Amino acid sequence: MSLDIFSHDDNAPGNAISPPSVGAPPRAVGAVRLAVHARESATHLAGLRQSGCLKCILPQVFRADAEAVLINTSGGVTGGDRIDVVAQLGEDTRLTLSTQAAERIYRTVDGSTARVRTAIDVAARADLRWLPQETILFDRARLSRDLTIDLAAEARLLLCETLVFGRAAMGERVHRLHLEDRIAVTRVGAPLYRDGIRLSGDAHALMARQGIGDGTGAVATLVYAAPEAGAMLAQVRALLPTTAGASLRSEGLMVLRALREDSLSLRRTLIPVLELLSGQPLPAVWRL
Repeated sequence: MSLDIFSHDDNAPGNAISPPSVGAPPRAVGAVRLAVHARESATHLAGLRQSGCLKCILPQVFRADAEAVLINTSGGVTGGDRIDVVAQLGEDTRLTLSTQAAERIYRTVDGSTARVRTAIDVAARADLRWLPQETILFDRARLSRDLTIDLAAEARLLLCETLVFGRAAMGERVHRLHLEDRIAVTRVGAPLYRDGIRLSGDAHALMARQGIGDGTGAVATLVYAAPEAGAMLAQVRALLPTTAGASLRSEGLMVLRALREDSLSLRRTLIPVLELLSGQPLPAVWRL
């Protein structure tokens, strides 16, 4: 078994997903293309295209702070599935992009890998809050995931990604897992933040190690890119337990990593921090 934290090469998230080859077992394939623009001090829908198992609803739109929710109608992701999200935020827009529920990555039955790719462009003075709910990894799951966000010079970002290694309440343990999870944030094309996890083998044993997870089962990564990031650091730290930490990676860039025993404890840690940094209540799908 192995665990690598690495800086990755740019892959090309956002490219069209090829359908399964002839004769292959049925696989879930879904894609969403979303665009918003500003008009009369509000964020409006500029374009939406959805296909396959992936849908997008907009419970809050035509207002200053718009909200969009992604829905995977297949009920989860398994080996061979392909999910693709592309979003564009026009100048002066504000958008919270979330998911209806936690995404479940189920075991693969034939050794194939599920692939999830998200690519988001954020124009000048736009504000993106990328807040998907938890990704729950099951035993024998195989997942390759890429998140790429390109910010314009004056764009803002609040990003939170959470990984859960089995459902603690169900007594689940993830002993066989292959995970490649990459995050790339650029500003005007230049690297701003790079993060990656490559985990292959007994995830439960790896997370039990003191220098990795110290027995915890859920981990979150938060990235906040905004001019006031430095001024908010002390307030954020005051909200964190001993299993979490936040720091400034550069001027205007705060990064937080949090570990907790299960997804519920981690969510309770994250909600006050996310509401502080976003300056507003979280979407209804996030509320406990």
